[in-house]
Amino acid sequence: MSTTGGKADAKVEGESKTPAASQLTLRGEFKDAVSSRTVIMVVGVLLLQLGFILSYVGAFHSPKPVRIPVGVVAPAAVGPKLTHGINSIHGRPLEARQVSGVTVARHQIEALTLTAALVVNPTSRTDTLLVASAGGTSLVSAVQAVTTAVEANVHRSVQLVDVVPLQKGDGHGLTGFYLVFGWIVGGYLCAALFGISSGAKPATFRRSIIRLLALLLYSVASGLGGVIVVGPILGALTGHFVALWCLGTLIVFTAGAVTLAFQGLFGILGIALTVLLFVVLGNPSAGGAYQAGLLPPFWRAISSGLPNGAGVDSVRRIVYFGAEGISGHLFVIGLYALGGTIVTLLASLRNERKTVRAALINTPQAVA
Repeated sequence: MSTTGGKADAKVEGESKTPAASQLTLRGEFKDAVSSRTVIMVVGVLLLQLGFILSYVGAFHSPKPVRIPVGVVAPAAVGPKLTHGINSIHGRPLEARQVSGVTVARHQIEALTLTAALVVNPTSRTDTLLVASAGGTSLVSAVQAVTTAVEANVHRSVQLVDVVPLQKGDGHGLTGFYLVFGWIVGGYLCAALFGISSGAKPATFRRSIIRLLALLLYSVASGLGGVIVVGPILGALTGHFVALWCLGTLIVFTAGAVTLAFQGLFGILGIALTVLLFVVLGNPSAGGAYQAGLLPPFWRAISSGLPNGAGVDSVRRIVYFGAEGISGHLFVIGLYALGGTIVTLLASLRNERKTVRAALINTPQAVA
């Protein structure tokens, strides 16, 4: 009797322990599948994703013109009053100044010191708005909307004259933006592969030099390929082949060098920092869909200080404005390239010293 009872008790006890053992197994499997390091990385991805949404929506959800430079060509009796009226508009969307004549206005638009110029016709009720759609169709639309409203208040109208039109294949002037974006993506993906590809070893000084040289070769090929695609193949941007090729090579190498630098300093986390710099911050501020003059203050401030914005505006200026004023942009891009190269080499030296030091400490002969 007692034996039967003991077996029953053992059976009941075994049944009561099975769920607990199962729970422990599931908990252990979860910890094994999702480590604390993985959780931290997932949280990082979530923050990067939210930053992406914040940056793009923040930059594009409510574009407003701010102090866009325009000229006013008008008779002496009308010019000062019209200029003052434009500058008195709430929010100061335009910053108007008088220009001596139509020829001067055209020259300043072509030199990118003016975005547009309003030419008053004293013998008609229709005035002319000189614009350069190649400088940004969003800017043209914004200036046209403001000047049309100003003219309507005095019962006048305005007609548009495009001084520097877009090339036929460059729809909405976005080709340069996508070209630069493609170059940057290629640069940082190539550099990322050096660090995370199968069998890749930690970057020593010598290995970093080899990777930088390989990146340079890739940059030359990538810059050439991009220009061939948008030029001879698609006809989106024609002409200026060599200048765009050189610019593309510099942009690709810059993106790759910065990626290698981040990887050298922070390991795989460096790739996330690269995405933060070039995609989350760089793309919405680059002046693609909306030019810098229409962006909120933060994105407008960083636009020309990042390789994205400097690159996009450089393409625009090379193709349409005779490379006017690109030296500052080239300096910015080159500074990132030089900085990325130097940090990559210094980080590899630091990592190499750490490896040697650890090997010496862990070697019994060295300790003896």
